[in-house]
Amino acid sequence: MSAATDTKRCTVVYALRERQRLWTVELPRQANVRQTLEAAHRAADASEPDVAAEVPWESAAVGIFGELVARECVPEDGDRIEIYRPLQHDPKLTRRARARQLRTRGR
Repeated sequence: MSAATDTKRCTVVYALRERQRLWTVELPRQANVRQTLEAAHRAADASEPDVAAEVPWESAAVGIFGELVARECVPEDGDRIEIYRPLQHDPKLTRRARARQLRTRGR
């Protein structure tokens, strides 16, 4: 728990291929994921406006420690809120194409 019992700290993360971006924000204990993202967006705009413009703040799926959550979910003190990038390729289609390719090679 943060020093003041009425606040919490959360880290918002957005991973690019070449680098991971992290913003730590302090919020009221009852703040939800949406409010946490808004606070991180303001922090990113202030420190790294180029990066902030690339992050899909409102449209991306979000999770806490790898589990998808709704933006109305209330994170706990110390939670890591992740902003997920969309997949470039459907993993099922990629596996099928790879299997088809192996079959045609005679494996």
